[in-house]
Amino acid sequence: MIDSPEAASADLTTLHSALATEQMVLQSVATATISEAGGRSTIYLSTLSSGLVALGFSASTPGLLATLTFTLLPTIFMLGWFTVVRLVDTTVENIAVRNRMENIRAHFASLHPSGPSLLVRGDASTGEYGVRYGRSSFLFTMASMVAAVNCVLGGALIALALSVGLGLPALSAQLTGAAVGFALLVATLAYERRRIRRASLPHRTVGR
Repeated sequence: MIDSPEAASADLTTLHSALATEQMVLQSVATATISEAGGRSTIYLSTLSSGLVALGFSASTPGLLATLTFTLLPTIFMLGWFTVVRLVDTTVENIAVRNRMENIRAHFASLHPSGPSLLVRGDASTGEYGVRYGRSSFLFTMASMVAAVNCVLGGALIALALSVGLGLPALSAQLTGAAVGFALLVATLAYERRRIRRASLPHRTVGR
């Protein structure tokens, strides 16, 4: 049975209505991922700041300072890792949502000869949405920012543990802590890059 032109037109209208609704839903999801990323970053940095202030107030009492240092800082360090993993998750979610939005945009662009020029994703002069994404763009995400701070904290913890706990010379402890912090940062960035590259296929994009 061949559908009538009226039925085909009605089906197309229904499809476009569904796609428009889906586009709005995806926009809401994309906004939610960015909002969550900002909120989690703020929680981590606020916790770290408060912890350092508490350590500053206890500096005049060596016994209390050591107790707080090896209680607060490891806890904040673990919170940092949880935050980084979730920030990478939100980046991947944002990429997936944007890819689906791009598919819908490409469909609408194909409906009219002028569509591709009006619904263009990017061009040679401005890049993608005004930003030129490259292989190093993942270094500037919220996840990378928190990871950098957290790896410095991890290196400082190692240095303190070696110096205070094991009695190693300060220079040796500091060099070891710096090496550990750098290794943690490299491993974290490699993890983030791998997940973003996997999520970006076949589109070349990096989320916030």
